Amino acid sequence: MATLYVRNVPRDLYDALRKQAKSNHRSIAAEVIALLKQFIPTENELKRRREFILKLDTRVRDKEANPSD
Repeated sequence: MATLYVRNVPRDLYDALRKQAKSNHRSIAAEVIALLKQFIPTENELKRRREFILKLDTRVRDKEANPSD
């Protein structure tokens, strides 16, 4: 697992992060990881999203081609 160091975090942002971590019963490091997972999609997540959109697009096109279904 990689290590990430972040320097020069503005005090108000750090305080907000600390407060959020505390309310979620997490360490600051665990909170940062949770936020990264939530907001930064991995290559696998992007692939999953593309596949979902393709399936959805196919269903919409099928519905448009066969409106009585």
